Amino acid sequence: MKGKQGTSQLFVITAVIFEENEEAEECDRIIEETKKKMFKNTAAEFHFSKCSDDLRQRFFEAVAGSQFFYLSFVLNKQKIWGPGFQDKSSFYKYTASLLFENAKPHLKGASVTIDRCGNREFRQQLERYLKRKINTHHEVIRKVKSEPSNSNNLLQLADMICGAVARSFREDKEDPNRFRKIIGLRELSIQVWPRP
Repeated sequence: MKGKQGTSQLFVITAVIFEENEEAEECDRIIEETKKKMFKNTAAEFHFSKCSDDLRQRFFEAVAGSQFFYLSFVLNKQKIWGPGFQDKSSFYKYTASLLFENAKPHLKGASVTIDRCGNREFRQQLERYLKRKINTHHEVIRKVKSEPSNSNNLLQLADMICGAVARSFREDKEDPNRFRKIIGLRELSIQVWPRP
């Protein structure tokens, strides 16, 4: 949570939204073609933390024209406390629900794919939790599933954007907004809570 060596002050979670399946498929194709040009190993995947700045630049330039939107929720871990925030699964579910609450106006009967984490029981709990919290007046989320990111280019897109957003808050980086600027037209909202 906080205080451990190497932990970030911020926890960033990101949702990428496609209005039409065709737009998602086209972006998936672009990422696959970009991957073939940039990696010798066809099983390689895009992870912001594992890419050089040059690879990040080329990736964001490739996807910038795709028809998606994104929003992020940035949790300032230094400003929160309480036992619920010490439990990893409660922390993750709560933060995910805040992100989806912000995404609610842009979703209707959405099919949600989440980067696979935790065991099967946790993933089932997360699915039920999100549906219960978000589907209050109408069906915002129709289906929730999880997949490993190495088999899903659009999860890799979400990872790269999440990394770019987190980077934009780094005061120790020169031009921290470098990658976020490339995809600026795709940004719906970034909420930081609590405010620093």
